[in-house]
Amino acid sequence: MRSSVLALSILLVLTGAARAADTPAPEHKVTQSESYMMLDPMYATIMDGERPGGMLMVAVGLDIPDVQLRAEAKRVMPVLRDAFVRSLMGFTGTHVRIAEQPDVVAIADRLQRITDRELRSKGAHVLLAQVSCRVTN
Repeated sequence: MRSSVLALSILLVLTGAARAADTPAPEHKVTQSESYMMLDPMYATIMDGERPGGMLMVAVGLDIPDVQLRAEAKRVMPVLRDAFVRSLMGFTGTHVRIAEQPDVVAIADRLQRITDRELRSKGAHVLLAQVSCRVTN
């Protein structure tokens, strides 16, 4: 009797473990909002004279309430990220100095203009999550 109870217990444990292995891990979400898309942080080099003096890191998200526009943004995301990074590289080369804080309003305005241009529509809102500088001197 004990051996049959033990065998049944082991069988139940193994069945439960197999089911647990089949279920995927829950997806980590930054927010409950369906309209919010978080992008990976973008980096640009800050020049100090003729040599690199640090890095500018910008983390953004897009709030796109319109479902069709959000689908379009997902489709063109590689182009949008490329335009963001290129713009940030130009911005750091001309506007960011080692001893000064970067102008976050100017960064947000640049990224919003790029978003509107690349999506060919207004309705996607750029939300700055973080702007930071790392000085290597």
